[in-house]
Amino acid sequence: MTDVNFKTAVSRGLPGQERAVSGADVGPSEDTLPYDLIELLFFAYKDFTGDPDDVLAKFEFGRAHHRVLHFVERNPGIMVTDLLGILRITKQSLGRVLKQLVDAGIIEQREGLNDRRQRLLYTTERGHTLAEKLARLQQERLERALIGLPDGSEEIVRRFLLQMIDPDAHADILKLVRSPFPLKD
Repeated sequence: MTDVNFKTAVSRGLPGQERAVSGADVGPSEDTLPYDLIELLFFAYKDFTGDPDDVLAKFEFGRAHHRVLHFVERNPGIMVTDLLGILRITKQSLGRVLKQLVDAGIIEQREGLNDRRQRLLYTTERGHTLAEKLARLQQERLERALIGLPDGSEEIVRRFLLQMIDPDAHADILKLVRSPFPLKD
């Protein structure tokens, strides 16, 4: 009978906490981190944003441009200050991205009706077309992911994504996200 030799593996813990383990020790334990979920989320995010990235690259735009375009498209007439709150970026960062989108004819700024100092943002026809194209790419990816899942899975995914968001932000997010299904905290 042949001896069975298990290769010695290194258990990945925090740096400096590695330890040798035998094949018999390898397997889930109470303190095992959900690396599979973490990695799947990284790869899912990469592909979810990658489809629009390819389109945006033709304009020499990136993900910051996509986020600005998305929220302006979804909230016509949004004030710059409100957009800053949603994106949680600096005024300087938004200013740079916004200037590029305005210069490219994707977004336009208008003065407020009651306060001329206000800057209200709208997508142009070109911007609307681009925003819809990017949203369709992401919609198609979501639809492919939901195919074959049990009935009601879409609602479970919505709840899961909401649970990933910091609880103190739920109320503000729920006001912002328009869904065909009522989302509850």
